[in-house]
Amino acid sequence: MQAGADKRRRYLADREGFLAPLFLLPSIVYIVGLVAIPFFLAIAFSLSDVTVGKPSYHYVGLRNFRAVLSDDTFVQSAFHTVFITVVAMVLVVVLAKALALVLVQDFRGKWIVRFLVLLPWTTPVSLATVAWLWLLDSLFSPIDWTLRQLGLLHGNLHWLGNSQLATVSVIAVHTWRIVPLAAVIILAGLVAIPDEVNEAARVDGAGFWRTLWEITIPLTLPVMAVAVLFGAILVFTDMTVVYVLTRGGPVNSTQVLASWAFFRGIEGGDLAQGAAIALFLFPVLVVFAVLILRSARRMEVM
Repeated sequence: MQAGADKRRRYLADREGFLAPLFLLPSIVYIVGLVAIPFFLAIAFSLSDVTVGKPSYHYVGLRNFRAVLSDDTFVQSAFHTVFITVVAMVLVVVLAKALALVLVQDFRGKWIVRFLVLLPWTTPVSLATVAWLWLLDSLFSPIDWTLRQLGLLHGNLHWLGNSQLATVSVIAVHTWRIVPLAAVIILAGLVAIPDEVNEAARVDGAGFWRTLWEITIPLTLPVMAVAVLFGAILVFTDMTVVYVLTRGGPVNSTQVLASWAFFRGIEGGDLAQGAAIALFLFPVLVVFAVLILRSARRMEVM
């Protein structure tokens, strides 16, 4: 009997058709519980008149979407979301590429430098943004103090009280926290380039810039695309940075779709319109997901 039981256990351990669904089950439960159910609940709320004070459900069709599209703040938030994401990703590509080129070199203390580079990414975004809130304080900003000591500034810049500087601050924080992730992804692509290719370029007399533009960038382009797409998703859907730094101000100049959905739906109590605003993020996320899958497929072909 014991031998038969052991044989059955070994047989189950060798069955991929049994093990694959079993190992995927936790991920499926996670996705259904934290993604699928809230998503369909948001769709149901957006087609109703549900508020915090009136939780009873009444179907109203597309009324909330029409109201949202006619809202000037929504239009501003959509523009700010796209603008902040695009500018931040341009900066991330440049800085992450440069950082990856440095980290791929052999030098003393390289692992310590890599550890320090990863710290912004490992720090919780809310905690890191609180630190930036202090750095950009209107009265006691260490950045302003340093600029005054160097004779480059008189008075205070009021980073978060000026519309343009507040936007710059939000972009800077997003760039600061995404660059480490993008650099690590690009670094993996640089390490994957065969040594024979770089050696052949050196033999042909190619310098740093020619090697960079004709070999390094083309060969790491799919990896860079993945890094940019992941970073764009994180920036496009983030509300923490705006919420902690500016709360969308001054005068909604840094308001983004995610934060506006929160302010309208949670703090404003209009759950239906908040859900309708949040659903406008979904088509863009689908496009990002398709592009990521295509980039990953290109990496497999390479």
